Amino acid sequence: MPRVLLIEDDAAVRDGVSLALRRRGHEVAAAASGEEGLELLPGFRPDIVLLDLMLPGKDGFEVCRLIRTERQLPIIMLTARGEDLDVVLGLEAGADDYIIKPARGEVLEARMRAVLRRTALPADGAPAAAEPGPAPVETYGELAIDRAGLVVAKGGKDLALAPSEMKLLLFLSATPGQVFSRQQLLEHVWEHSYHGDARLVDACVMRLRTKIEDTPRSPRYVQTVRGFGYRFGPL
Repeated sequence: MPRVLLIEDDAAVRDGVSLALRRRGHEVAAAASGEEGLELLPGFRPDIVLLDLMLPGKDGFEVCRLIRTERQLPIIMLTARGEDLDVVLGLEAGADDYIIKPARGEVLEARMRAVLRRTALPADGAPAAAEPGPAPVETYGELAIDRAGLVVAKGGKDLALAPSEMKLLLFLSATPGQVFSRQQLLEHVWEHSYHGDARLVDACVMRLRTKIEDTPRSPRYVQTVRGFGYRFGPL
């Protein structure tokens, strides 16, 4: 079962979530502050992080950015309010998804599994082992995509992509030129079969563009089709 690092300052929420996850077989490390969570991170080596936004000291936004500078772990934000600005800022900081508190154990479990299924990247962010034998590497301009090894490089330099960024790029680039609506991307990439939050898609596209595009405001790879959605190319 995935190892979960929970960073939550509310003791009642922290204890309730920890208990619900442990009952489902997860190993859980719980921290009451961002600083404590960051200290636990290297030794515990979690598979996924549940991160409260409103933390004392280093808040969830800063903690998310700090985790992203070193590791490409899946991160799910926990927010009590679900306010637009909080959600957008959290997604822009690098979160893969968000859950509004209080959330039942089965909801947490389902959302964690969906995030973890998006990529085969292990917890330390290293690429998964490829199948034996040569695998073709797709090249688009300066961008090289190794689907088997889950490695994306630009100009010969490997890029550190978060799980949702990797899955989005792999999905779009599998059919260059085809336009996908935000709802289609939510269903295929985020596995939200209901009418999900388009901000997940828009924030992920924005983060991905900062890593793969020369000029994010004039993208060559992940392009916006106004009124419809997004496509990969044409370059």
